[in-house]
Amino acid sequence: MQSLNYKLDRFEGPLDLLLSLVEKNKINIDDIPISLLCSQYMEYIQAAQAMDIELSSEFLVMASELMLIKSKMLLPRNEETEEDPRAALAAAMLEYQRTKAVSASLTRMFAQYGTRMIKDTDEIKADTSFVADHDMELLTRAMIRMLSEVRVTDEEALQRFEPLIRKSTVSVASVASALIEQLRDGSSVTLCRYFSAADSRSTLIAMFMAMLELLKSGTVLLTEKDYAPDGIIRSADDAFITLNPEADPDEAAKYLKDEANF
Repeated sequence: MQSLNYKLDRFEGPLDLLLSLVEKNKINIDDIPISLLCSQYMEYIQAAQAMDIELSSEFLVMASELMLIKSKMLLPRNEETEEDPRAALAAAMLEYQRTKAVSASLTRMFAQYGTRMIKDTDEIKADTSFVADHDMELLTRAMIRMLSEVRVTDEEALQRFEPLIRKSTVSVASVASALIEQLRDGSSVTLCRYFSAADSRSTLIAMFMAMLELLKSGTVLLTEKDYAPDGIIRSADDAFITLNPEADPDEAAKYLKDEANF
């Protein structure tokens, strides 16, 4: 067997030495060649003693355990019923290997974050400006005054918004139906006269949308009394609204009764 050259570093314990030997020999911990591991372990112990390196008693205890495991491996045993003599050693080495990996990770984290300082949470002191006891009657009066101010505010808001809420709405369908009824006898009305009948802005908007809808559906026609050479209507008094003779006013009126269409 080729002898190994050791730097004889001081290991933290016998498991540290065994794990180093496993890594150097690329040994599978679950299937340890106990004879090879025991021989190299003893070589390290003898070399350390020759160089007067002080070893703890743990290294000697582990040496005796390795010799015991080696002797058990030489004896015949029933592999199905008897536990592998190397099982306890393998479990201890695996646990130590995981511990070393975590330790290395924690060491890197400490090197990165260990020198940082965190500002402590500022303590918010209690406000002791008003520490005198207040009379219950004074608190009651203050509460009543606050509630009364809120009620006044609510009343003012109601006075401002109530006219908007109570204002009547003008539907486009009702305005369009009224115009159709006005034109049923074949009469016509100018744009100026039609829109001048609006008594509010909402009514005027409804009349304008009704006109667009009736023109789009072809129920009414918009004609000019005297056509200008350039074809531009220059005055609302010259534009007339008439019922389309090809349209069915009854069908249009029935359609306009459905408020969902507008």
